[in-house]
Amino acid sequence: MISYCKNGRSAQVLTCPLEKFNEIVDSPRVAQTCRLLASVDHDSDEAKRLKQQLPLLMFMANYSDGHRHAESAVPTGMAYLDLDALGGEDPRKVWERLRTLIVSKELDELIVLVHVSCSGKGLRIVYIIPRQFAHLSPTEQIDQSKQWLAGQLGVEDDSKTKDLARGSFAVPRDYIIYLDEKELFTDELRRPKVEVVAKGEEDVQKDEVFTIEHSPLTVEHSSDVPANGQSFKGIPYSSIISEWFRRNGGEPQTGERNVKLHKLAVNLRAICDNRKDLLLAIMPKCGLSETELKSIIDSACKENPKGISKMMKSIIDDLTLTIEQADEDWDDGETEGDNTTLPVGLKRNLPIGLRESLIGVPTNMQMPVLCSVMPIAATYADQAYVRYCDGMEQRLGLMSIILGDQASGKSVCKNVVDIWKRQLDEDDAIARKREEEWKERKKSRKANEKAPEDPKVLIRVLPVTVSCSTLLKRIKNSCDHTLYSFGEELDTLRKTNGAGSWSSKYDIYRLSFDRGEWGQDFNSDQAESGVVKVAYNWTMLGTYGAMRKCFKADNIENGLSSRILVAEMPDSSFAKMPKYGKRSLEDEAKIQEAVNVLRRSNGLIDTPRLRKAIEQWVEKMRVEAAKDIDRVKDTYRKRAAVIGFRCGVIFHLLTGKAKETQPCIDFALMMAEYCLAQQIKTFGEALSNQYLEAKDLNIRNGANSSVYDQLPPVFSVDDLRSLKNGMCKNLRMIISRWVRDGWIKKINQKQWEKCNIVTL
Repeated sequence: MISYCKNGRSAQVLTCPLEKFNEIVDSPRVAQTCRLLASVDHDSDEAKRLKQQLPLLMFMANYSDGHRHAESAVPTGMAYLDLDALGGEDPRKVWERLRTLIVSKELDELIVLVHVSCSGKGLRIVYIIPRQFAHLSPTEQIDQSKQWLAGQLGVEDDSKTKDLARGSFAVPRDYIIYLDEKELFTDELRRPKVEVVAKGEEDVQKDEVFTIEHSPLTVEHSSDVPANGQSFKGIPYSSIISEWFRRNGGEPQTGERNVKLHKLAVNLRAICDNRKDLLLAIMPKCGLSETELKSIIDSACKENPKGISKMMKSIIDDLTLTIEQADEDWDDGETEGDNTTLPVGLKRNLPIGLRESLIGVPTNMQMPVLCSVMPIAATYADQAYVRYCDGMEQRLGLMSIILGDQASGKSVCKNVVDIWKRQLDEDDAIARKREEEWKERKKSRKANEKAPEDPKVLIRVLPVTVSCSTLLKRIKNSCDHTLYSFGEELDTLRKTNGAGSWSSKYDIYRLSFDRGEWGQDFNSDQAESGVVKVAYNWTMLGTYGAMRKCFKADNIENGLSSRILVAEMPDSSFAKMPKYGKRSLEDEAKIQEAVNVLRRSNGLIDTPRLRKAIEQWVEKMRVEAAKDIDRVKDTYRKRAAVIGFRCGVIFHLLTGKAKETQPCIDFALMMAEYCLAQQIKTFGEALSNQYLEAKDLNIRNGANSSVYDQLPPVFSVDDLRSLKNGMCKNLRMIISRWVRDGWIKKINQKQWEKCNIVTL
């Protein structure tokens, strides 16, 4: 990223992204000033005065403290040639001649900007300094690379300057001959993939040639003292540095590392007592030598101390909150095997959007927050489809219920979901306004006047209490998009739907998981009719009582329970008041950026590594269920794998990577494990009771009498298991019931005896 000053006299330096650059070059004031410059003598006082009115673009350095002086100048890796002595020749014709030479010598990948100078009579060529000059000091790099490039082109550079703080006066857009936006404005690597050596050049030795990789730099520390061995108020400096990088665009890449490390050092010195030795011990190298890092630290420590910055204070407060919450969780008896807490290693590798969703959220509430976000994230990625392990194609249908007692903090999920659905709400506001206007026109029309045509607007966020008829209408107008609902109270949904409506909603929810067909046909214009493919995701919050009322024994087997991602809020009984951190506007902007990433996703998203991992997991669960003869686990493992897989796809899309990363695989497996555990915990008992009731009916109808009859007079659980392929846990429940009914009596801990009075 380059910088700029508002005019030639200003010492304040501001960043100049592409949008600002376009604003400058399209400015009428810049165009008018350059036209006046072209009409006056180049060396006159009037020309100097006019130049000072132009914005000044800083191509060779950025400034860590926002002021243009040598102490805070951080090289960008770029420089420029000033060609003013063209002998009256048209600068554009000169460039055409030079361009041919540049292409023939294969130097074209160095050039990022070419423009006519502000006087209208010269030429300026901005280029990337080749890697063979990397071993020199910044000023020597500029000086020697200029001499080298001027020699290759057969021209003479007129500026002769080696000063990093030197700027270039802005010009209007029609003065620009060539612009490489990607290389000039990126925060990433700005250098060629390989060392640039001009064709025919023989004075550069092979051992001077360096190769540059287009990959993130490995963050290694500058001394043998590990960063996590030092701490501030009990917080490891390594954690503070990691969080600082996260809030400032990630770990530095080549081309921006000097600027970022200087800013980091300026922020860290306030919590290191301005000690250079401590900074040297904890600062990451990012590929720099120890000498270069010392130079950056020296520069940072020269500035007047200003205390802890707002960002650094916020980082320390948030990390302190996390540590305090973790301590509270441990005091409450959490164990290492507890799967209700997001693993620390995985949390650090969450992609954009998911990472910011957890900021300020207590540790033991992070899994419910993630589960509440998954359906809305999948809603945005509704134009993407994936191939599952069985070879079938799927869309990202997800539904989640967040369970918790009253006042258990479920609103933390609502706060995050509100940020995620902000774009949908904005789009719907416009659509609902159009629909209201149509309704008003329809209502106010005259008796013999034709009704206005239905605008058939796309509205994607619906209340959970939406009627089946309205839902059908919304889906018909959805243009193949997924609809979404968020419900704060699961009990409200149950109360506002009669038995028939609730039964229909069950069908709709089940079908929405895989975009199944649903419809209704009425012989009336007042109700919506039609058949659609249901694409409907939702997130609901509710209490345990509401859940039990919605999923009773008579409907637990209908398939909806296995399609729901259930998350449980931490037990708030007699617990301390939870402490929440604040999510910054920057964090919210990152979530909106994640939304844009998902909305752009379309077509087949191929995830072979993810498919393989989920396939292995579901097979592992099958073997475990078979060993235990656990029918409940066998039932829920299948769709838990699908839910984990879809969550992994969302993670993968947000990473922006071509292939699935290992954290993506870990996340998918974690979600599958969590989903299975929560489904069994929430619905397992009711489902197993249904299985037992069915077995009891069979027993009373004689189907089970053969099992009882085949048992020896004295038997064990293993004897019963060998005769009846039921569930391990339920076999003991059957035995308990037989004892209660007087069919058998217990002999010892492992054996029972059949009673002769029993007749079946």
